[in-house]
Amino acid sequence: MRKPDLAHILRASAAILDEREFVVIGSQSIWGTTDQPPPECQASMEADLYPLRHPHKAEVLSAAIGELSQFHQTFGYYAEGVSPKLPVLPEGWRERLRKVEGEGAVGWCLSAQDLAIAKYAAGREKDAEFNKALVRARLVHEGDLLRLVNVTPFKRPEDADRVKARIRADFQSIRQENAAAGVSANEPEDGLKHPHTP
Repeated sequence: MRKPDLAHILRASAAILDEREFVVIGSQSIWGTTDQPPPECQASMEADLYPLRHPHKAEVLSAAIGELSQFHQTFGYYAEGVSPKLPVLPEGWRERLRKVEGEGAVGWCLSAQDLAIAKYAAGREKDAEFNKALVRARLVHEGDLLRLVNVTPFKRPEDADRVKARIRADFQSIRQENAAAGVSANEPEDGLKHPHTP
């Protein structure tokens, strides 16, 4: 999915629900952080979102412009109306949302750091590939992620330990890749210093 595709989904969602603001929580929320995400982060044709003010309306989107809908068949991408309770997110994630405009509609996207935590928590193979791409592209900071794990409401303490181990392993792996390629290992500046609140 491209950024204009996400903007189109936001416009269509606004027209269907008579809502202006949406929260984008899936992989395509990366467009709130960068206009040039790695290819692995653009692979999904699905935008997971819900209306900011009335989340209960989200299920209407799946029926109207969701998978296998006429919208999907016409444009090749689609919306998935989701619950705000779906992802495991760190405390304060709302204050770090990033804005994407869609000509009259607004998508409040998870920061790259919060998105990464949600994907580490989900732990699927595609999530692991996505997060490694974020690390490789220097869109997330190891220190940020480890701090966020400490304020994430995991169901079990061992889940936090698992996520921390995965984060450290990913950054170590990329450092080794960079060293082998002679690439500087400088990390991005702390991404938690720039809050955006809807």
